[in-house]
Amino acid sequence: MVTPEYGPQDERVTGLVDRIRADVLPPGSEITGLTAAYVDLSRTLSDRLWPVIGAVVATSFLMLMIVFRSVLAPLKAAAMNLLSIGAAYGVLTAVFQWGWGAELLGLPHSVPVSSFILLLLFAVLFGVSMDYEVFLLSRVREAWLRSGDARGSVSTGLAATGRVISSAAMIMVAVFLGFAADPGLVVKQMGVGLAVAVALDATVVRLVLVPATMSLLGRANWWLPRPLARILPDIGVHGGSAPPAVPEREPEPSRA
Repeated sequence: MVTPEYGPQDERVTGLVDRIRADVLPPGSEITGLTAAYVDLSRTLSDRLWPVIGAVVATSFLMLMIVFRSVLAPLKAAAMNLLSIGAAYGVLTAVFQWGWGAELLGLPHSVPVSSFILLLLFAVLFGVSMDYEVFLLSRVREAWLRSGDARGSVSTGLAATGRVISSAAMIMVAVFLGFAADPGLVVKQMGVGLAVAVALDATVVRLVLVPATMSLLGRANWWLPRPLARILPDIGVHGGSAPPAVPEREPEPSRA
């Protein structure tokens, strides 16, 4: 039996477990207990985090590229989703590990963020953020296919989806803030992370950064290399084949 001089969440516990395994244990024996289990769990999740992120982002990019027949739109969607998730990670670190406003959540002092929260938050938030992104892009692409006006289609799509996205986000934020009031630390951290990410994603990201980026890119939003255009199936968002894009017309000269 080994009792550390510091708590199980202290950063020095990892080094203690490694020293016991390397220098103390006889051959054929193992160290057990919750402390060692948490150390192994943290390492396993840390090793799997980046492969999971890569697999999810790559799969989402491929699916969006097939549906929207574009390269830049899926790239922008993945970047914006990662931006929202990164902001949520930052807020979790500031609130729980740095103690900024921890008293408002009923915590007497700062606590470390649970190791599996990062992976769980990424999976949930990427799905929620992609839901908003697909909803907005679908309307923008419909307007683009009808008119061929790259910038005007962004305004049309935003006007058609802005209220729905904001209303849905308000409901989700209210629900997640209820989780933040839970006495359980893991549930509290999940609630804060989800509420912050959804609020930022539905306001700053989805209603400001995404339309601004698409307006600046213009027709490049729907650029697809010809080799990929011949290979990828032409699938409509609501099923069936999508109609071809209408080229943007040149303005007619005025007559005196």
